[in-house]
Amino acid sequence: MANVLLVEDDVTIRTALVRGLRDRGHAVSSAATALDGLRLALDTRPDLVVLDLGLPDLDGTELLRMLRAVSRMPVIVATARDGEPETVRLLDAGADDYVVKPFTATHLDARIRAVLRRTGQEDTDTTVTVGGLHMDVRGRETTLDGTPIDLTPREFDLLLYLASRPGRVVTKRELLTEVWQVPYGGTDKTVDVHLSWLRRKLGETAQAPRFLHTVRGVGVKLVDPT
Repeated sequence: MANVLLVEDDVTIRTALVRGLRDRGHAVSSAATALDGLRLALDTRPDLVVLDLGLPDLDGTELLRMLRAVSRMPVIVATARDGEPETVRLLDAGADDYVVKPFTATHLDARIRAVLRRTGQEDTDTTVTVGGLHMDVRGRETTLDGTPIDLTPREFDLLLYLASRPGRVVTKRELLTEVWQVPYGGTDKTVDVHLSWLRRKLGETAQAPRFLHTVRGVGVKLVDPT
């Protein structure tokens, strides 16, 4: 499993790729603009960035140069333009690889694994463990202290997103954007209800938390209770 940041402004493409990469075992966050992508890259330090060139606020090549100025994290560029001059330009700007649109999540997954192998960052671990909580990403199975927990697909995605960021406070807006893929809609109540269901299945309450801790006015974080 790799932590992947996808910077893509087209909501249909972004939603499909996020879902496809998660189904293949990756933890995925996403941004619709260059500036949001830069902020997430610096805040979360992903294993790899997938960067669309046609962003609304800044050309993707400029964002690539910004990333290269502060980090060596691998970057795969998604472009609608093919041909040798374009390839040379992107590689010279610092891209580790590129894909030409349209492409599938399967194709992108193969490119991601190849880049991570070349850069020595491939992570063959497909599990997330926090204390007694164990999540099999590819099998989409969860156990708590060795006992299986029956989670709905949305509950699994929500818990995985939090468990992949232990100790970090995540806002409800981020959860709506990344787990529900609803960047501009949705309500906090949706998140609250699913967190309540997760707490019940984890054997805790908001008043007596173990894993899921609410930070009033900010969001929620998952911590190791030990």
